[in-house]
Amino acid sequence: MKAKWLVLLVACIALSSFSWWQERKITLFMAGDSTMSIKETKAYPETGWGMPFVYFWDSSVTVVNKAKNGRSTKTFISEGLWKSICDNIKPGEYVFIQFGHNDEAKDKVERYTTPEEYTTNLLKFVNETKAKQGIPVLLTPVSRRRFDKEGKATETHTEYSALVRTLAAKENVLMIDLDKLSMDLYQQFGAENSKWLFLQLQPNEHPNYPEGKNDNTHFNELGARLVAQLVLSEIKKQIPELAVRLVKPIVKK
Repeated sequence: MKAKWLVLLVACIALSSFSWWQERKITLFMAGDSTMSIKETKAYPETGWGMPFVYFWDSSVTVVNKAKNGRSTKTFISEGLWKSICDNIKPGEYVFIQFGHNDEAKDKVERYTTPEEYTTNLLKFVNETKAKQGIPVLLTPVSRRRFDKEGKATETHTEYSALVRTLAAKENVLMIDLDKLSMDLYQQFGAENSKWLFLQLQPNEHPNYPEGKNDNTHFNELGARLVAQLVLSEIKKQIPELAVRLVKPIVKK
């Protein structure tokens, strides 16, 4: 009889602890570049994937998107954007880190980081997050849209994505291979139809871009949502502690 009561007591404690953890308010920080950032109205329909990402979560999660257009790991540090995240991390909170587009831009000296500097900066983000008892999540840079003559989606971040994968493995850090996942997404759509995911506009099609736009880096609303869903699917696979905080689907009776 005592054994049964002990089992029930342990079960109750476990359930109450889980309930407390699930209800505990946490912040999910986002550090990155224009592919992730919140856009001004004048840039619409350009949409960073971090914008639809906020709607995935229940009321226990606050998403703070600090990603900013044109930033590399170097300028994210030098402009104090990283400090604004690091100073506010509390134990058990998550920091999603995605850079690469601007780090690899050799023609823009103020942004460019060498592969060695890129790795050093990412390691700084990881170590300082851990020092605050936060949980870093590294993401390879989301792929640009590029296809070869045979209609196969091709890599656009070969060197810098590999650096993220290597660092994540070495430091035992959670990693979402968004480069590969997004390439697979574009491949599913195909060379022509994948344009529907990007900021591709004909002249006079939208008042914000009277001369049109042919952008294979930045997303429109559909593309941003689908990329955000790629991240969501990996969260469900890799981070059960966050997955339980996702908005529950509405079931019609």
